[in-house]
Amino acid sequence: MLLNLHSYFSLRYGTLSLQDLISGMLAGGYDTAVLTDINNSSGSLDFIKQGREAGLNLLAGMEFRDGDKLCFVAIAKNEHGFREINEYRTRLNMENRAVPERAPGFDQVFVIYPFHKIDGFVLRDFEYIGIRPGERTKAQLMERRILDRCVILAPVSFRKSDYTLHRQLRAIDNNLLISQLESQQVATNDEVFIPKAKLMRLFSELPQLLANTNRMLGQCSFGFDFTSVKNKATFTGNRYNDKQLLHKYCMDGFARRYGKNDRIATERIQRELEIIENLRFSSYFLITDDICRYARGRNFHYVGRGSGANSAVAYCLGITDVDPIALNLPFERFLNPKRKSPPDFDVDFSWNERDEMYDYIFNRYQTGHTALMGAMSTFRSRSILRELGKVYGLPKAEIDRLVHEPEHLLNKNEVTNTILSVYNRMADFPNQRTIHASGVLISEEPLTCYSAMDNPPKGLPTMQFDMYVAEDIGFEKFDILSQRGIGHIKDCRSIVRENLGVVIDTDNPKRFFQDPLIAAQLKSANTIGCFYIESPAMRQLLTKLRCDDYLTLVAASSIIRPGVASSGMMGEYIRRHHDPSIVVYPHPVFKEQLEETYGVMVYQEDVMKIANAYGGLDMADADVLRRMMSGKYRSKDHLIEIEDKFFSNCKAKGYDEKVSREIWRQMESFAGYSFNKAHSASFAVESYQSLFLKSYYPLEFMVAVLNNYGGFYNRKVYVNEARIAGGNICLPCVNQSVFNTSIKGKDIYLGFDCILNLEGKLANRIIEQREYAGQYRSLEDFVKRTQAGLEQVILLIRVGALRFIGIGKKQLLWEAHLLMSKHKPVVTSMALFETESRKPILPPLEEDILEDYYDEMELIGFCVTGSLFDLTKSDYRGDIPSKELGQHEGKIVRVVGDFVCEKFVKTKRGDLMKFGTFLDANGYFFDTVHFPQSLAKYPLRGAGIYLVEGKVVVEYGCPSIEVIRCAKMPLKPDPRSE
Repeated sequence: MLLNLHSYFSLRYGTLSLQDLISGMLAGGYDTAVLTDINNSSGSLDFIKQGREAGLNLLAGMEFRDGDKLCFVAIAKNEHGFREINEYRTRLNMENRAVPERAPGFDQVFVIYPFHKIDGFVLRDFEYIGIRPGERTKAQLMERRILDRCVILAPVSFRKSDYTLHRQLRAIDNNLLISQLESQQVATNDEVFIPKAKLMRLFSELPQLLANTNRMLGQCSFGFDFTSVKNKATFTGNRYNDKQLLHKYCMDGFARRYGKNDRIATERIQRELEIIENLRFSSYFLITDDICRYARGRNFHYVGRGSGANSAVAYCLGITDVDPIALNLPFERFLNPKRKSPPDFDVDFSWNERDEMYDYIFNRYQTGHTALMGAMSTFRSRSILRELGKVYGLPKAEIDRLVHEPEHLLNKNEVTNTILSVYNRMADFPNQRTIHASGVLISEEPLTCYSAMDNPPKGLPTMQFDMYVAEDIGFEKFDILSQRGIGHIKDCRSIVRENLGVVIDTDNPKRFFQDPLIAAQLKSANTIGCFYIESPAMRQLLTKLRCDDYLTLVAASSIIRPGVASSGMMGEYIRRHHDPSIVVYPHPVFKEQLEETYGVMVYQEDVMKIANAYGGLDMADADVLRRMMSGKYRSKDHLIEIEDKFFSNCKAKGYDEKVSREIWRQMESFAGYSFNKAHSASFAVESYQSLFLKSYYPLEFMVAVLNNYGGFYNRKVYVNEARIAGGNICLPCVNQSVFNTSIKGKDIYLGFDCILNLEGKLANRIIEQREYAGQYRSLEDFVKRTQAGLEQVILLIRVGALRFIGIGKKQLLWEAHLLMSKHKPVVTSMALFETESRKPILPPLEEDILEDYYDEMELIGFCVTGSLFDLTKSDYRGDIPSKELGQHEGKIVRVVGDFVCEKFVKTKRGDLMKFGTFLDANGYFFDTVHFPQSLAKYPLRGAGIYLVEGKVVVEYGCPSIEVIRCAKMPLKPDPRSE
């Protein structure tokens, strides 16, 4: 009976979740309804699936609107009709067209127009007029022939108590004050559930409408298959050829990875291939392999990671560089017959090469069958208060107070009470559709069989549903990710070849695991610029573990995760790592399975191992259990079934029930925050590749880091790292620099990209003219050839980029003003003999090095020719250099440091504390701890040089300073303003 349900996927309009709609139907006595969200089908399939589980007959459609104007409601007769609706909406989106007044000539779709269009045009067979409850009186006056084309249209958009919230959402959507909303921009307040019996009574005097509505719904059915895999079914065109090709590619790689006579690897590969074929995943592996082959052909560095690294087949294909056999990684963590949700491969590419990978995928695989995964951003905490504050016209200061001091007495008024009354209701509401960070879908059937597609700024078709819906309906997505760490590796290889003439290879990273120089670099935590292991917390952990091998680094990549660290397991792992004799295993199985990690469950796979070896579950059930315990599985009944099986097995083995219960508790508490070992292993492989480059080619590596715009830190830190490694850091120069940072021998020239406010077109023109006609010979020559304006020339002079001329900045600035004040520079053809204008003779002008420092700070962001320490009024640099802190454990010391970064944390009592990171005057790091009491009196206030006094604490060889007090040191005045 209900032809026009809106969920909260009718963004900034509806207020009901899919479950709210189903509950409302059951309470109202309805068994059939159509979800017709506005201009989207995001929730359609999920709604139908949830409805089936509740015993309801749910159907799909869409409400088409042009802005605030309702044009028509489309209802799919069946799956074909649903595809028609999605195709039409997709076409409008891709062509950026408004919804027309009249629906197209649908084949398997009913169309319902609003009542006011009754005289607009002659209705076609599939078209009807919708009569709302409030329009009954007018409808009774219509002719019989018109009533025969009418149906009951009783929209549902919110609960009666949510009408204020609906109005607030409409105001947010239209960027208006709530008082400025016009009637056509909001729904009428009757778009609520009306009990079916009452609705039938309301229309009892219009029996034609009841009959027409029931007849329409009787012609609709939706038998969508949620169990089948929706991905592209085959790679070659048939399953047999897929199987043969996958086997061939796998054997080709097998010889390279394992040699020809590895019996254990052979058995593992054969078992994996059998499971892959039986579950019809050959095509998925081959498509992923195809993507990676293209990347290798383009010389793109990539890293295959995630649970896919649990597959020896993936290792042989070259999708990943993690050997799952060497690491004892179970294939069932990736793929097994009992896994209800599909797996996916995560493949990382460089941030500046991913778009080309997208181009390849979208051109390689059929148009209409390939799309980006959608995602849904939601209203969250502070954003709710800010959005609602704007709707009610609150000044920014009052909104800030409401956000940061919600209990403030001045917040107690009618407006803020209204805002706070809907705060919890609005939390996590969908706000706008967006793009998943990496997911790509490649389907067998057209993707419009599943939803409409948007055309976001990337210009690639994007599904209107998210990864959770995709998983529920049977899609395995391809995760095509990007990161800057891969750019570091690829670019460094090119820079080494250009600067040193050495061709290096970072493939086959196993060889790096045995390299003593890399081991020493890792143990010293000299890892700035290296993927995943450069943050202060990670460098501290490496120091505490004295990490110098691959397996320890894999563990470190997992225990650094917030859940493990906050649970106390990180500290316990470090303690056992230094003294394995203190380990007490709750059962011999723990020693057998977890001796590598001292009995600590570090990885998700550890939960599976214990469930298998102790609880007697097969590995497929163990993986299902892991997913359930981590909250990634919807079926609670299945969890109870596996739990019963676990304890029955334990009882049959004669285990003490208390011990079994404790082990179950540990597994359950750990599974929620554990990390995939294959993921950690993949991260560690990339970390080793970076470490190899940093160890052997430190200058080129730091240039690559700078050219990929850093990592965890800002540019200043990486420039400092290059200087410490022996590089001569040079300011940008119009005769030497290119757009980004470059290196010649040990001279590292910062690029034009580091000069704030320099026009990109001018930067490129400087380089082009230099390549065309040689180096610049004078200021006048530079201006004539580049057409640089006066402001840009002044910028380049102040940053030292025209220092090749050999005269001071002030004199150059005078010359620039005299040269360019009377006319704009124009490009002239190169004369056979260049003549230059007569230069004025100026008296000697005073130069102050401090002016250079302040210019560099203003125009680059930090000092290059000096450091911030050179600007302090005091020459005091502390009692000891940071490298000697470990020798002064327990002592109160004073150190001076240049602020790098900070991290906020809350104590168990909810008080705020901080961890700080600084560079000393020699360019070396030290770390500080600011407990709440100290922090309240002596806060950190961002960038600057700080004098820090505190107690030296050394934990497992890692020193830090527990701050007693600290303060910024005053700087010398800026001579440019005097």
